[in-house]
Amino acid sequence: MQKVNRNRLVAIFLVMAGCFVNLAGCAAPCRAAKGPARATNIIFMVPDGMGLSDVTAARIFKNGPDGAGLYFEQLPGIGYQRTHSADSTVTDSAAAASAWACGEKFNNGEISWHTGPAGPRPVTILEIARTLGKAAGLVVTAPITHATPAAWAAHVHSRRCQAEIARQYIAETGVEVLLGGGIGGTPQNHGCERYPVRNKSAVLALAREYGYTHVTTKAQLDAAARRRVPKLLGLFAKKAKSPETFRVDPGAAYPENEPTLADMTRAALDILENDPDGFFLMVEGSQVDWANHANDLAYQIGEILGFDEAVKTVQDWLARDARRKKQTLVIVVADHDCGGFAVNGPYGNLSKAGDIVEDGWTSDNHTAVDTIIYSQGPGSDNLNAAVDNLSLIHISEPTRQL
Repeated sequence: MQKVNRNRLVAIFLVMAGCFVNLAGCAAPCRAAKGPARATNIIFMVPDGMGLSDVTAARIFKNGPDGAGLYFEQLPGIGYQRTHSADSTVTDSAAAASAWACGEKFNNGEISWHTGPAGPRPVTILEIARTLGKAAGLVVTAPITHATPAAWAAHVHSRRCQAEIARQYIAETGVEVLLGGGIGGTPQNHGCERYPVRNKSAVLALAREYGYTHVTTKAQLDAAARRRVPKLLGLFAKKAKSPETFRVDPGAAYPENEPTLADMTRAALDILENDPDGFFLMVEGSQVDWANHANDLAYQIGEILGFDEAVKTVQDWLARDARRKKQTLVIVVADHDCGGFAVNGPYGNLSKAGDIVEDGWTSDNHTAVDTIIYSQGPGSDNLNAAVDNLSLIHISEPTRQL
């Protein structure tokens, strides 16, 4: 990784346990950080493309209109964020995740990389964690090289250059845990030919060279987690993982030996928690977005419930050790809304648990609607505000030390 001032690295990492302030366009100023509490671990969880109406529909299906909230709704902190990118009112996942990771606005399609003479290469919060001796993990239901995970651990001009993204995960950033679908290749006409690695075979060879344990089934994943292998690459599909539609339709098939998002999250925690310096973990429910692109409500609900089970996995892990809860910041936030989904009914008839609401859609693409931030842990009270998505990486005391 490029050399940068260590004080700056420390200061930026402390954002996740300090104040999220009006340094880069917050919609409202944040309060000063309270006391010395600081996060040793950060778990950043992304239900990609999820809007507030999506939450309502999933909650009604699972628990009924008067039932308990979803697990992430039970986190004590709540705020919301703006989502626009540098060049578009409506963002894509690449620009949105890059804003979180680097604290700067990017054009749609860019992965923590400014096209043209925009100054030095940005540094991501995951790279900062690695510099400070912390472990890191990326867990998704899309291909592991998709836009949202890529932004934390790679720098490329186009989200399409997925083989290069994988190479950087392994050879440059050194992410210890990589779990998801497959690895994308190098398409034509996107300028990806400039990069040295262009296919999955080359990536797998590189992973072996760098000491990664490669697994492809749930049984292998569980065994690797029990052994606490130091580096883990789990690829459980050729492209994306199987949708978790069985959570809505009990008759829907799900591959017996393919891990769910919750399974992968559990395995990642088992491995990352062994680093005494702490860790950074990003978990994405990638296919909420795809369901909304398709205006498919059953698909959407299944993916949100699958993501929510991953949140429960994190909550259960925290509950087993009081120190974990004291030292871990959990953030749940969607990168953008998708589909313009609304709960249109029933009107004049009260839904019950197990019901799928009447749906309405304004789009089959992303929208510019603000998204909700749910949080708990050190510094999370500073997220109870209206902020910009890039504001999550800025703090009020840039010279604080670990």
